[in-house]
Amino acid sequence: LVDTSLSMLAEDMTPSRIGKAKLEMKSFLRELKGDRIGLVTFAGSGFIQSPLTLDYDAFLLFANSIQVGYIPDAGTSLRGAIQAAIKGFQKSKQKTHVVILLSDGEDLEGDVEPAIKAARDSGVKIYTIGVGTKEGAPIPLRSEQGKVSGYKKDRAGEVVITKLNESLLNQIVRET
Repeated sequence: LVDTSLSMLAEDMTPSRIGKAKLEMKSFLRELKGDRIGLVTFAGSGFIQSPLTLDYDAFLLFANSIQVGYIPDAGTSLRGAIQAAIKGFQKSKQKTHVVILLSDGEDLEGDVEPAIKAARDSGVKIYTIGVGTKEGAPIPLRSEQGKVSGYKKDRAGEVVITKLNESLLNQIVRET
């Protein structure tokens, strides 16, 4: 599961949260041998980008194209992401189902507990890789030329600081 919400543009990790997530995913992939792998990207909803496959090269094509804004639904729904991952396993006859969640753990939609329970009940184990820092960072907005033109602001006009939600990511791991 790869978080593609706006907060993943924050640059408290090098080169950015989304860039770091992609590097971590590719590093993990190099260690796999004979395991099927799939890809779910998510923001306000989850989408199976690549169904389970043994074709790592095809998987990498999808992985390389990941970017913030991939999912048109605004927000962050860990519930939707986990539900999409569980759905991706439904046709699998494998005994072990593992999900690696790469995210800053910000869950703007809330209500992730039913999805955690569904994962646990389905025998899906979820491991998390937190992408971001506890101190957080602003979310840069860029011009078409790629230069920072400002930072995301809330309704009150204050710059939004996005932070790693380590406690939620740890809860997901503990409960699955």
